[in-house]
Amino acid sequence: QVQLVESGGGLVQPGGSLTLSCAVSGLRLESYAIGWFRQAPGKERERVSCVGSGDKPPSYAKSVKGRFTISRDNAKNTAYLQMNSLEPGDTAVYYCTPSCLPTSNYWGQGTQVTVSS
Repeated sequence: QVQLVESGGGLVQPGGSLTLSCAVSGLRLESYAIGWFRQAPGKERERVSCVGSGDKPPSYAKSVKGRFTISRDNAKNTAYLQMNSLEPGDTAVYYCTPSCLPTSNYWGQGTQVTVSS
């Protein structure tokens, strides 16, 4: 059974930083892409970043490029999203999935990120 558990969200002031973690079980993460998506109230889920299982560089949404960094530790079967210079527009529930596609069958419960002063 595939399970993903996101953690690390919280309330942060504009300009602050957070690191999200995604612990994966039930599959070997090294064989899969890993994507981070987010969904704000009243909006559709959007892809924030994705990195494949090979050597291709990760991709980022324009709105987060230069501020967010995706990474993975295959030995720990865990993925990360380092978020710097956070803005109120980054407020959303963040999800990880072993895919770069929003049609993935596997999602965690999400972790809430709120950026507010």
